Amino acid sequence: MKKFYLGFASILFFIFATIFLTNCTPDNTNNLDVILFNEEFNGTGSIDESIWNFDLGTGNNGWGNNELQFYTDRSENIFVENGYLNIVARQESFNGRAYTSARINTKAKFEQERGIFEARIKLPAGQGIWPAFWLLGADISEVGWPNCGEIDIMEYRGQEPNKIAGTVHGPGYSAAQSVGDTFVLPDGRFDEDFHVFKMEWGINNLSFYVDDVLYNQINPANVPGLWVFDDPFFIILNMAVGGDYVGSPNNSTVFPQTMQIDYIRVYGN
Repeated sequence: MKKFYLGFASILFFIFATIFLTNCTPDNTNNLDVILFNEEFNGTGSIDESIWNFDLGTGNNGWGNNELQFYTDRSENIFVENGYLNIVARQESFNGRAYTSARINTKAKFEQERGIFEARIKLPAGQGIWPAFWLLGADISEVGWPNCGEIDIMEYRGQEPNKIAGTVHGPGYSAAQSVGDTFVLPDGRFDEDFHVFKMEWGINNLSFYVDDVLYNQINPANVPGLWVFDDPFFIILNMAVGGDYVGSPNNSTVFPQTMQIDYIRVYGN
């Protein structure tokens, strides 16, 4: 009887432990395998305006960064071809500016809180070239920047073709006081081939990757201000020319320069 009792108790423990573990799976972005947003750029011509909005013009104070370009929706600056989105920066006189480029976003069309955000991109190069794949808080119109929060999944100085940055901005840690880290490509340059830039956004945690190599993690203890990453954000793709982060182009900078995006995917559950 004693032997039977111990066996029965072990079975009961196994059953209850299985039920508990099944219903108490921890928050883990690696388990997010449902595609919520999938832009493969398989068409030809212009972008899909049911997904994307154009940002046009110079913005306020060069989009807040003293940038030099005029953003357009022209095919000379942005087009889809052969499975890639191409954002092209050109040196040309246009509406009072010496450079043109493009910037697009998903505001009010796709906004997401948490998940896995990734893009496969081939970057340009050259002094003063500033491409980025990033997110802004969807409440920016109500609370302004930086209170809305900003997540730079990939930000890049064209004069440093083997290094990118992953950074966050918020109240008390914006612009030059932003919080982040850099990744240096161990072999080669980012303008020589495509690379995958990824950010995993969990509860109170942001993890940044290049080609599945983790190089930066940020949580509330790392920021000297309010944690503002608990609300939906929208996606932005752009290539600036000049500005505070990169400086102006010089005689070594070759134009046109093209940022090629193979895909953007967002996973959730």
